[in-house]
Amino acid sequence: MATYKSTKGLSVEVLAADPTTDDTVGLLYLNTTDNEFKYVIPGGIAVGTWAAGGAMNTARYASGKGTTGTQTAAIASGGDPNRAIVEQYNGSSWTEVADINTARSRSASCATSYTALVIAGGSAPVTANTESFDGSSWTELNNLNTARTAFTGAGTQTAGLVFGGSPGGKNETETWNGTSWTEVANLNEGASGISGAGTQTAAFMVFGAQHEQWDGTNWTELAELNTARNVLASVGTTTSVLSFGGENPGGSAALANTESWNGSSWTEVADLATAVYFHSGAGTSSLALSFTSDPRTGATTQTEEWTAPDVVIKVVSDS
Repeated sequence: MATYKSTKGLSVEVLAADPTTDDTVGLLYLNTTDNEFKYVIPGGIAVGTWAAGGAMNTARYASGKGTTGTQTAAIASGGDPNRAIVEQYNGSSWTEVADINTARSRSASCATSYTALVIAGGSAPVTANTESFDGSSWTELNNLNTARTAFTGAGTQTAGLVFGGSPGGKNETETWNGTSWTEVANLNEGASGISGAGTQTAAFMVFGAQHEQWDGTNWTELAELNTARNVLASVGTTTSVLSFGGENPGGSAALANTESWNGSSWTEVADLATAVYFHSGAGTSSLALSFTSDPRTGATTQTEEWTAPDVVIKVVSDS
């Protein structure tokens, strides 16, 4: 049987400060500043916090949703009231870039960063239009098979996935190969105003309390959220999701609730500073961004950033 002596040696590592990166998970050490033995465990988004980010230049809500880049390279495409304006976020401030060709809101986005994405659908009115961005200009490409709005996307500019939407609470799913869209297996339950993210072969959707996961072939229903809500935002992967904001199912109040998914269950974590809905998200479950909203007072420019540590330090004597 493996022992600490055989795998780590005879000496416990001595450090003056606690480590902060995930390559130290499992480390047992003596912190000479605190004079305590400690060990490193994987970080958890339950200890994350929201903080104000840079304000957008143009107030809006319902910009493109799905994968919209990272916390330091996000993009807001279009939005309500029916806008063509596009802005990029660099981690501290927003900058306006080239407008989309067809003004719209409630579109789906498939992007790795703010210089490589494709958006599809939306309300202009309801459209199947698809456009791709190369960092400087937008190009119109082949349309979706099913025109829709209020849906979401996952994946990248050349390997995308879109699902759900309206009118009528659609369950259709389509994949994108950089040139054309192909219809694939439907969601188990159609929905409008959904959120989701991930990749073309490993995506998730959240709507109400509903939660489904895509494996590249089929959708599977999983454990429900603790707080049902619509028109929320979500970021992350199928095993590590952060869902935040939204509107209660009765449509009477915006919500600040944030929940994390660890691959098996949902946990309520720190709330947004401001309740929002019809907003978008970018990033990961550790470094996320919430932007644009209509918190019943009109379109806004607000942005919030979520940060969670890669690791958590525990004192050896802790239970």
